[in-house]
Amino acid sequence: MPSPKAKTPARAGGSPVLGGANGRYEFMSLTKSLNRSSPPPPPLLLQRQGSDPTTARLRVSESPTRRRGSSSSTGSASGQAPPEEDGLRLNPSFLRVALSSLLAIDLWMSKRLGVCACEDSSWGSVRPLMKLIEISGHGIPWLAGGVYCLYKSDSAAGQEVMLNLLMGLLLDLLLVAVVKASVRRRRPAHNRMDMFATFSVDRYSFPSGHATRAAMCARFLLAHLVLAAPLRVLVLLWAALVGLSRVMLGRHNVTDVMFGFWMGYCQYNLVELLWLSPQTLQGLLGHLA
Repeated sequence: MPSPKAKTPARAGGSPVLGGANGRYEFMSLTKSLNRSSPPPPPLLLQRQGSDPTTARLRVSESPTRRRGSSSSTGSASGQAPPEEDGLRLNPSFLRVALSSLLAIDLWMSKRLGVCACEDSSWGSVRPLMKLIEISGHGIPWLAGGVYCLYKSDSAAGQEVMLNLLMGLLLDLLLVAVVKASVRRRRPAHNRMDMFATFSVDRYSFPSGHATRAAMCARFLLAHLVLAAPLRVLVLLWAALVGLSRVMLGRHNVTDVMFGFWMGYCQYNLVELLWLSPQTLQGLLGHLA
């Protein structure tokens, strides 16, 4: 009859357990089986387990995620709003949007109306006529004509009118030069700098000096000269053609001409306010002498 110790009892899982004295073999087999079934610990865990706890805490505190979380929590806790500059950039004012839209429309219209900017343009054959109208609104012909008429005038009333016209022309040159030097708006890109007798400030576009001069002179002539109805219409038509020629030749934008007309209209009011009579001029010359 076989001894009961010769038989090894079966495990619950079906694998035999080796027997031995005092249960030593059974304990060793159980330890080995447990070691085979459990996976090895990750090396990072082993390293962290062997590292210093203080170093581990410092690494956690210096991590980018912890820093981002702390900064966001600090900002939310303090309740600080985003900078005002960022809000202005994201939400531009209605006035800024309106001005940008008007500027874009102005540039588009000026480009479309510049049909005589060069000889190869759609209306290039009309360019010589537009340049002639341009010269008619230049300051030098008006100053030369005013001095000649003042010299040839034999009446006090005529001399007074021509004297104030010359004063208005000089005032127009000064004011336009000041505004151009202050604004410094460049002329259109399709413009050709082939104008008659240009000066340093003429490289700027705003406002149109021809338009200011045409508006002021037209109002001056209509107010102080006795003209028939056809001549009055011709004066108005000449002023309008001078302003139109500035855009068709590519010299100015539409807003330059429009502001020039308004400025010339206001300059006449200033001339009327500073009106000089021959007696006032003689008194000034006597004080200077």
